[in-house]
Amino acid sequence: MFKGSMVALVTPFKEGKVDEEGYRRLIEFQISNGTDAIVPCGTTGESATLSMEEHKRVIDIAVEAVKGRVPVIAGTGGNSTGEAIELTEHAKQAGANGSLQVVPYYNKPTQEGMFFHFKAIAEAVPLPQVLYNIPGRTGVNMLPETVARLAELPEIVAIKEASGNLGQMAEILLLAGEKITLLSGDDNLTLPVLGIGGKGVISVVANIVPKDTAEMVRFWEEGNLDRARDLFYKLLPLCKAMFIETNPIPVKTSLGMMGMVREDMRLPMCPMSPQNRQKLEGALKDYGLI
Repeated sequence: MFKGSMVALVTPFKEGKVDEEGYRRLIEFQISNGTDAIVPCGTTGESATLSMEEHKRVIDIAVEAVKGRVPVIAGTGGNSTGEAIELTEHAKQAGANGSLQVVPYYNKPTQEGMFFHFKAIAEAVPLPQVLYNIPGRTGVNMLPETVARLAELPEIVAIKEASGNLGQMAEILLLAGEKITLLSGDDNLTLPVLGIGGKGVISVVANIVPKDTAEMVRFWEEGNLDRARDLFYKLLPLCKAMFIETNPIPVKTSLGMMGMVREDMRLPMCPMSPQNRQKLEGALKDYGLI
């Protein structure tokens, strides 16, 4: 259902508020450069600092701006099942095509707790659901056995896997087969994930290089492995630069350097250190972006 190059879109701010016009411009930039789906309000979108009202508004803007041209997969997860259901209900009403549901963070649920969390959301809101496993941020890792159980639910169609563990990702496909779509949650591993049976990426670097990211995945799908590999290695230094500080600091700073949005972030995200900013600027220049 969801495949290809999907962007985990940043949320631009201006004078402390969501920059709605800037957000619409970013969406047009993505669609015009071949991005296959827009993912608002994920980690890269600083969802943890958005109020409930802002979160809902950003989803509304995404759906309105996309106008059905590509799917919108709204980030509506959280560590409160009730709040995740509320946000997912809003996304469905707004016209989103799916939801991105992160493993609950901070409260460190058991595997059984994760299962019932996602199951409750699926039963409350019949909307295609993309699971999101990112243990480096949540403090817990969703195991392949849990993913396979969840894949039996018709609403759960895909998983964004950001554990960094290719063996674990392969085991998900071994256990769940075609019942779930594997998506890379790490730009550094997109091509390896495609190689083990993944169908795409929910990407950070696509914020600044959507065309190359989309073409890499398309070349792979078309069987043009050499061109896909060439693009992967061209992108790799830039992918690494996006994580020289905590995401989304580098990618938002990059968009600022490119003159696309303001670099404004919300605490606890803060401006880059001068040393890392210099490294990032060098990576952008090497790629020809500035």
